[in-house]
Amino acid sequence: MDTTHDGRPISPGHADERATLEGLLEFYRATLARKCSGLDDAQVRTASVPPSSMTPLGLVQHVAQVERNWFQRMFAGLDVPPVYEDAGEDGFGLVPGRGMDEALAVWRAEVERGRELTAGRSLDDTATLTERSAGFFGFREVSLRWILAYLIGEYARHCGHADLLRERIDGATGP
Repeated sequence: MDTTHDGRPISPGHADERATLEGLLEFYRATLARKCSGLDDAQVRTASVPPSSMTPLGLVQHVAQVERNWFQRMFAGLDVPPVYEDAGEDGFGLVPGRGMDEALAVWRAEVERGRELTAGRSLDDTATLTERSAGFFGFREVSLRWILAYLIGEYARHCGHADLLRERIDGATGP
């Protein structure tokens, strides 16, 4: 895997399908972590783009939940609890004792668990969606290829959210 000029991992421009999908996902993961790091506790809890209540800390908690849902629950079929049972179904809710360092560590552990569960698996291997996801998408099964592509979009959207939050919090902009 190559890296960008600022050290974020990304697949080469002419990689195979698996390396491209995984490389783009890693790039967006690293981008979100970069945009949500380096803020103090008050800043990570700041909902700076009204009327949204989204915060940098909530974003990191949310993507930890997303990782668990797609890789552990749906792809591997594991019966695991939500990452943050006290943060609402989507993981965005904040609690006083949890800060960004903890949330980033939990998220990184979820990312690593997802990598473990998909290592060596075919892009054609199938996951069974939860009833809620199946109701939303209109189908019950998806391939690992579909999951990786979907998560690239999920992270790309949240990187855009993080861009706006961060710029409003401390003026930081850029990739």
